[in-house]
Amino acid sequence: MTSSIVFDPLVPWPLLVMVAVIASIGVMLALLRGLRGWGFRGLAGLVVLAALSGPSLLQEDRAPLSDIVILLEDESASQRLSDRADQTAQAADSLAATIEARENTELRRITVPDGANDAGTELMSALSEALAEEPRARIAGVIALTDGRAHDADLPVDVPAPFHVLLSGREEDWDRRLTVLGAPAFAIIGEPVTLTLRIDDLGAAPAGVTQTELDISIDADPAQRFTVPIGEDLELPITLPHGGRNVIRFSLPEAEGELTDRNNAAVIQMNGVRDRLRVLLVSGEPHAGGRTWRNLLKSDSSVDLVHFTILRPPEKQDGVPVDELSLIAFPTRELFMEKIEDFDLIIFDRYKRRGILPSLYLENIAQYVRGGGAVLVSAGPDFASADSLFRTPLGDVVPATPSARVLEEPYLPVVPELGERHPVTQGLPQNGDWGRWLRQIEVTATSGDTVMTGIDDRPLLVLDRVGEGRVALLASDHAWLWNRGYEGGGPQLELLRRLAHWMMGEPELEEEALTATAEGQTMRIQRRTLSAEVPPLTITGPDGTVTELTLDEAAPGRFETVFTGPEIGLYRLENGDQTSVIGLGPAAPREFVDTIASAEPLASQVASLRGGALTLTDGVPRIRNVNAGRPAAGRGWIGLTRRDAYETLDVRQTPLLPGWLVLLLSAGLITAAWLREGRR
Repeated sequence: MTSSIVFDPLVPWPLLVMVAVIASIGVMLALLRGLRGWGFRGLAGLVVLAALSGPSLLQEDRAPLSDIVILLEDESASQRLSDRADQTAQAADSLAATIEARENTELRRITVPDGANDAGTELMSALSEALAEEPRARIAGVIALTDGRAHDADLPVDVPAPFHVLLSGREEDWDRRLTVLGAPAFAIIGEPVTLTLRIDDLGAAPAGVTQTELDISIDADPAQRFTVPIGEDLELPITLPHGGRNVIRFSLPEAEGELTDRNNAAVIQMNGVRDRLRVLLVSGEPHAGGRTWRNLLKSDSSVDLVHFTILRPPEKQDGVPVDELSLIAFPTRELFMEKIEDFDLIIFDRYKRRGILPSLYLENIAQYVRGGGAVLVSAGPDFASADSLFRTPLGDVVPATPSARVLEEPYLPVVPELGERHPVTQGLPQNGDWGRWLRQIEVTATSGDTVMTGIDDRPLLVLDRVGEGRVALLASDHAWLWNRGYEGGGPQLELLRRLAHWMMGEPELEEEALTATAEGQTMRIQRRTLSAEVPPLTITGPDGTVTELTLDEAAPGRFETVFTGPEIGLYRLENGDQTSVIGLGPAAPREFVDTIASAEPLASQVASLRGGALTLTDGVPRIRNVNAGRPAAGRGWIGLTRRDAYETLDVRQTPLLPGWLVLLLSAGLITAAWLREGRR
């Protein structure tokens, strides 16, 4: 039980002070006038002032409360390197036994796991949450068992007691780390782009080692190995092989004695784009839809278009001297022999043999297709004639044979079941019924995929792959009717845009493809195919674990599934003959960026709270009591501050001057002063 005197004035303090001043003046005047009762007058004033101040005796019954010590145990991924987990566990058990054996002390053991979404070690966040649940007045100290690599070390935490860090790890620990310092989000296909890497040896690395091996692989291709220096910025030129997403993986072989190989790899995902799409459009003769292809290709800012229209064929004899013509001669040799490889796509719009392109040039175009080029034939009546392109060396790569019939009747273009699965014609927009076309060239498909049909299900649009290249045949020259809005029109621009971009190998329009997009550690996998079903999907994780999943059909020709990766890293996907790779998060999680134990990240927190940073290799430190505000760590010991906290069980308040006593004393003193001054 403790006692103290408290005051509860009956009047405001300023008024009480005013009364005291008036009483003091009265006593001084009595003294100056020589009144012999001035002492009794003063005592009477003091009694009145004391009564007005309301003095009371406050008595409290208190129960002492125990001190609380918070023990943080770091169990993040970096703490599982080497023997750090055993070091930490043994030290935690030893400290727990010592603290629990202390008089009037409680222990709170807090486990700190890996942070969500690769946030790293959130040590200070865990401490802040623990402090929020405990009374500040009872916190005697905080002890953190960690490797020091806290990724929220800058988080301000108001700890009312010493903060100590006990480091795991060993002086001889070392690690090799690969870091990507600079990589663009996209690059132009076929042109080198420079990436900046750096390889560092951290900690007590072996002396004299200045070089190491670096493996580089793109997508699922075999890796190429190079010898590179350590401790220098490396500028590496990389050339992307294809459009769309390219996954580039850099990796180092694991060195003997290093802590981990989890930071020996880095994954970069870059989009390959074409600088400019170069298209050659050759119009055989003017017709109503002659500007359709030109307008479509000119509307795309990424397309460089070279367009030739044959306005005056060689057989035309009108008597005009050649040197007086304003028309440009067709540079056939330059286009189809010398610079043909510069073009990504060649379009023949209603072209027929007229002696302009010799067989040698057309054979060169066929070889251009087999080597990876693309040719689109937009056929009119000329394709069914004796002068058809099919009756040239180019006919060897055309996927359909003309029957010499031109069908002149209205019909509605139809997308068959195969076309519903092909990206070129899948889901073409429909605003009601499409308008009809009025002419079709009768052909028989000999290869490839028929993705649109016309009269009596005859092939209308046939797509084929020849060698490394692509060929398309549109067996009608009436697609322009859709653009003019005939009978409501149709998706002419969308169809021709998709067709042109499929011919140029755009990844989004590949009919056989396996792709994946990642959000956090969840990936959405999509398989595009012309088949009605697909085999199970095989996923190989960073640690070699193989998972098999079933793909569900989301739309004709498109199968999907969702997979959540158990860990961050590079995943390899396989489905039939299609393969793909995708990286979930960084190849090296944040926990493995810095793996050497160090108290530096937490140094400011330790210093501001007068704690200490010791290593567990020197043994578990002793625990001492220290006064608040004093240094709380030394060689082989750490200190805790006794808080002497208590709980108040009961409070009693007793007035020291009851009313009757004040009345009696004041009346007696005033009477005594009056008698003294009256000489009685």
